[in-house]
Amino acid sequence: MKKHITMMLGVLGMLAASAGYSDPNARVEYGTVIESHPIMQVVRHREPRQECWDETVVHRERGRQSATGTILGGIIGAAIGNKVGHGRDNKRIGAVAGAVLGASIGNDVSRNGRHGHRYQAVEQRCQTTYEEIEEERVVGYRVKYRYAGQTYSTETDRDPGNSIRLRVSVVPAE
Repeated sequence: MKKHITMMLGVLGMLAASAGYSDPNARVEYGTVIESHPIMQVVRHREPRQECWDETVVHRERGRQSATGTILGGIIGAAIGNKVGHGRDNKRIGAVAGAVLGASIGNDVSRNGRHGHRYQAVEQRCQTTYEEIEEERVVGYRVKYRYAGQTYSTETDRDPGNSIRLRVSVVPAE
């Protein structure tokens, strides 16, 4: 709360000075700093971190798909069915059945050969994770100083060092 009041008074003082307002009874003096202690505040933030690793991956190359096995199986099956069948009607039925069975076998054989070849490769994989970081930061200073035989305290944004600049004004008591 004191810090906010001090900041508001500082801003008002700057505005008054920039507007050309000055107190003719005010002058700048210096007080002797007795103590100056940092005001610490814990600040939390998330930092991204990229984690990478090597991973072995299996790749498959697809073979070309062709109907040759099915067609060839159908032709061979029809020829065998035609030879096995006795009589004209049986030869036709045998040829049709042989063609269907041969086409199915030819398709299965050619499908087994279509898988292509497999190979392994090492690939890099990466993932971004976030780490919660807590750190203490200086947000101001508690200053105790002496001026004209009196001890005062205030909060400042910066460490004043050995002396602190003061604006002193004389105002008549009423």
